[in-house]
Amino acid sequence: MDKFVAGKITLNEYIQRTESNGVSFYVHYWGVMPQHYNNVLHKHSFFEVCYVLEGEGTYIDQGCTYQIKENTMFLSRPDVLHQIKSDTGLFLLYVGFELIESESSEKWVTIIEEVKQCSEVVIDVKEDEAVPLMWKSLLIQATKSESVFLEEILSNLAHSLILLLIQTFGTSSNHHNQKAVQKKSSLTLNLAKLYIKDNLSNSIKLTDTATHLHLSSRHLSRLFKAELGISYSEYVQNERIQRAATLLKTTDLSIRDIAQETGFPDVQYFTRVFTALMHSSPGRFRALYIKLKTVIYKD
Repeated sequence: MDKFVAGKITLNEYIQRTESNGVSFYVHYWGVMPQHYNNVLHKHSFFEVCYVLEGEGTYIDQGCTYQIKENTMFLSRPDVLHQIKSDTGLFLLYVGFELIESESSEKWVTIIEEVKQCSEVVIDVKEDEAVPLMWKSLLIQATKSESVFLEEILSNLAHSLILLLIQTFGTSSNHHNQKAVQKKSSLTLNLAKLYIKDNLSNSIKLTDTATHLHLSSRHLSRLFKAELGISYSEYVQNERIQRAATLLKTTDLSIRDIAQETGFPDVQYFTRVFTALMHSSPGRFRALYIKLKTVIYKD
């Protein structure tokens, strides 16, 4: 508790504004209140976010009453009447801030306008989640006055914390989550493609790749169809043929060896598949490529 209070004093001394990557914030205050009971109904011209470290009480926002307790965060939006009540006292961390529009991109002006309209103003979090951990770390770091880079470290941590708070309460969170899922899926697909590339000489069935990635076969199959528009087996077969074409063009390996190197069970099957996809038999493809490479004729 004493560390947090000491950290608050330093933060208010050093961190009145933060900025990075096209967005700037003015910080009105950093707060630590070990025993917060009741306050009057009031409003701010800026955002205030509170985090309950200990205790129980209620938060009133636009006439709606919410129960708050340990590890509850709540957002007070600009020009919205609100009030905090507690009979036993709350240990609160809080921060008041606003966007500096003249120093921020249009994207951030839009984001902040969305946050002003958010419907979920009270959220329960876990103490090991990013926001509580960063908030506590910021306050603790602020007590280390002997640090050579104190102001720089505090500024970066404070900016990151405010971004996390905005992300937590932002009305566009569903959009961000959707993008995150899409990125995660793309990463999973890239890992699958890499595994296939590294194991083309093996059977690499759908179940093999799925097991390697700790996924269900059904999920992996859907991923290939959704993102590439082809089935898993079609993708693997295309990769085998592309590898075979490269080996035919760049090596002297026999067609039998190439078939084995690219995971085909026998030469006949390899020849049939290669001819269907490349419109040329493996032998003719190699011969045509060699002729195309000839730029000087010597008898």
